[in-house]
Amino acid sequence: MMEREVTGHRPRASKSAKKVVKKGLSVERYFTTPGVDPAEELAWETRTAAITGEGGATIFEQKDVEVPKSWSLLATNVVASKYFRGQLGTPARERSVRQLVSRVVETIGAWGRKDGYFASEGDAVAFEAELAHLIYRQKMSFNSPVWFNVGVEEHPQCSACFINAVGDSMDSILKLAHTEGMLFKYGSGTGSNLSKIRSSKERLSGGGEASGPVSFMRGFDAFAGVIKSGGKTRRAAKMVILDVDHPDVVEFVNCKADEEKKAWALIEAGYDGGFNVRGGAYDSVFFQNANHSVRVTDAFMRAVLEDREWKLTARTDGQALETIRARDLMRQITEAAWLCGDPGMQFDTTINAWHPCPNTDRINASNPCSEYMFLDDSACNLASLNLMHFRSIEGGFDVESFKRAVDLTILAQEILVSNAKYPTPAIGKNSEEYRPLGLGYANLGALLMASGLPYDSDAGRACAAAITSLMTGEAYAMSARIAERMGPFAGYEKNRDPFLAVIRKHAQHVDLVDPTLVEAGLLAAARDAWGDALRQGMESGYRNGQVTVLAPTGTIGFMMDCDTTGIEPDIALVKYKKLVGGGMLKIVNNTVPLALQRLGYSSEEITSVLQFIDEVETIEGAPGLRPEHAAVFDCAFKARNGTRSIHYMGHIRMMGAVQPFLSGAISKTVNMPTSATPQDIENAYLESWKLGLKAVAIYRDGCKRSQPLNTGKEQEEKKDAVEPRLARRRLPDERRSITHKFSIGGHEGYMTVGMYDDGAPGEVFITMAKEGSVVSGLMDSFATGISMALQYGVPLKVLCDKFSHTRYEPSGFTGNPDIPIAKSVTDYIFRWLALKFLPSEEGSVVSPPPLMTPGQAPARHGSSEQTVVVKSLPATNGAMNGANGVNGVNGAHVTDTDAPPCPTCGSITVRNGACYKCVNCGSTTGCS
Repeated sequence: MMEREVTGHRPRASKSAKKVVKKGLSVERYFTTPGVDPAEELAWETRTAAITGEGGATIFEQKDVEVPKSWSLLATNVVASKYFRGQLGTPARERSVRQLVSRVVETIGAWGRKDGYFASEGDAVAFEAELAHLIYRQKMSFNSPVWFNVGVEEHPQCSACFINAVGDSMDSILKLAHTEGMLFKYGSGTGSNLSKIRSSKERLSGGGEASGPVSFMRGFDAFAGVIKSGGKTRRAAKMVILDVDHPDVVEFVNCKADEEKKAWALIEAGYDGGFNVRGGAYDSVFFQNANHSVRVTDAFMRAVLEDREWKLTARTDGQALETIRARDLMRQITEAAWLCGDPGMQFDTTINAWHPCPNTDRINASNPCSEYMFLDDSACNLASLNLMHFRSIEGGFDVESFKRAVDLTILAQEILVSNAKYPTPAIGKNSEEYRPLGLGYANLGALLMASGLPYDSDAGRACAAAITSLMTGEAYAMSARIAERMGPFAGYEKNRDPFLAVIRKHAQHVDLVDPTLVEAGLLAAARDAWGDALRQGMESGYRNGQVTVLAPTGTIGFMMDCDTTGIEPDIALVKYKKLVGGGMLKIVNNTVPLALQRLGYSSEEITSVLQFIDEVETIEGAPGLRPEHAAVFDCAFKARNGTRSIHYMGHIRMMGAVQPFLSGAISKTVNMPTSATPQDIENAYLESWKLGLKAVAIYRDGCKRSQPLNTGKEQEEKKDAVEPRLARRRLPDERRSITHKFSIGGHEGYMTVGMYDDGAPGEVFITMAKEGSVVSGLMDSFATGISMALQYGVPLKVLCDKFSHTRYEPSGFTGNPDIPIAKSVTDYIFRWLALKFLPSEEGSVVSPPPLMTPGQAPARHGSSEQTVVVKSLPATNGAMNGANGVNGVNGAHVTDTDAPPCPTCGSITVRNGACYKCVNCGSTTGCS
């Protein structure tokens, strides 16, 4: 009974909505024609949707799936495996995108009719057609819970993001554990600020010692881990926050880093260092199921700059319990983040300065990815627009289409609010009375490149700011138009003055965008949208307490075939796609020719540049490329054979440019190189605060699955101890051997491996050229060195970890389906040895370089500090898609060296906001 009550609560209609009796809204057709089904305007085909895991095992397969021809194979796989409802293999199973879209759109349309949102039946029909057009054409997508549940359950859960309150009582703490558990069970994410819980330095009312929030976090974390392993394969999405003046803040700051060190010790002792491994190192330590953030104020940040003292105050009476140096605390924050990626920072003063409903309560927390920030005990349903589909034929931005899409999506999201269910009565009540929405966008990085604008440039930031401003201004204007017909949200009147003040502040920031760097029509439209929003809002109020955020758009980004997600730049210019029926295809980013055309290059020049990229896998040094245009093609990571990438401060500056035009915040992890220092992280945090960000999180590449630092007396004694003399294990005079022929980019070779009686390799011979040549001599010497290492007991896995993924020529396609592409001869040799002689769980993964101490120079690992992991899609019986069959993010990506494997299919994931996404099966580890 309790579970039903908690998971099935529906709010009552607000009084303000009930007393409004004006007719509903008129919906004009813009994208569609009366009497014409938008689905019939597309070409359709049937395919087999299939996902295979590591080792070729089939994880999912559904034949005869009907999809638009323009949709990629990845979009097909994601939609069929994630969103189609009904038992697989039965007639009840959905098999067409038409069924999926109709289920959701028609349900929302029916709710809109029931609740009086449409002025006439014709308006309702127009709404359904226009909304379906956006989805079929991959211009917009709702968050995953909508696709999971709408049209399946009578009152479905529609929100992906939740914020839960917790107070200083055992009853409140245990209720939070229960609420979180139910949210994790249904695949949603939640965040809480634990600062109301009294510290471990304070007394309980009965005289005993308090446990403190960090102790309770251990229980919450363990509970989340149990539910994750028992119910869902994905990691629980959770955020825990502590205020910077809490007496336990130092313990909070260091708790995850301390557990990271324990994981290192376990890895050194032989425990599995992978993620999602039951009984492995990371499964055995705390705080692996949550993101951590410290909530800081302007006063604290100024104290850091001025090197002043900072007071930690009791939760019970507000008295100072301890005084510390603010700069010392900041140093501990940045060193912990250097070590394990947490904690991030949330800037409390900025957050609440932009809060439109402060007379109700302040904003204390966020969802797991930090984009949704609103009242405690509230929820947000998300949706995102695909910016590349609002690029005009001439290469500009189609303002009118974008505005229409914003209006339709806001109306659809608004209809969902009162027809959804919520996990607790408090969340249901606040959702009904404040009605927060989370409209955002994806593919910004692709749009900027196609427009010939560098991501890290004043022009790129101005364009992004103008688009974000237009989106939020139009969203508030639409919210005000809905309020005119349906009434404002119930909490509006007591927040009217601060709400309008925030709208004015948004509008004023439009004047700070440099008009010389933005299309005049786009900036004028943004300015007009804010004028409409303020004017209409002053008359009618607003229907929604918030309207926009920038979410990571993981799975829905795949559904829309986005090249880039959220606010991110592109990862790399070159990707790889596994073809239907087998084979690999190298893909030069489809945005590159659009960008070159926009920059004025001729068709011959464009062909020459694309050929260069295809051969060298970087645009640097391409014939005819003008130096001033190189930055347009910069990506998040360095290209193979390249030196350029977007500096981490470029990511922060982009966030700073768009933040003033969002109701909420931005989900984005700022990736930093392995060589970054704690001081670099502190600079990033300080710059984020100065630029007005609401939150920031960093991730230093390679900080997970690393060897522990050698510290302590015992380890120093071990270092100084005399090592025992190693004995050589010679092979028998007669031994078994295996010879393997290989080809790398057209260069053939032979490798022979001699084995001990137990089947372990003991010697290697490599032939690649005529005897007496330089190549032959080098290969002979290299093979002899490897043979001696094996015979003196160096583990094969150590050698494979060291030499796999080194890069030099020759490189390229191999013809070996297990190793389709090699970065060098040594890369191929040691990946083949790993697959042939190591256990399967070791042979498919190579470890990253060892962790460095602060200030230590980066160790050379091949010729680059980044690791390129080539992952391909499974072969299916479907057909290729798009003009050239390479739409979307369908192949290899440059990934973090320590990205975890996908819990669904085992492929290596890539960073996506504060979480990870899988480019093979579409799974995400976040809440959206």
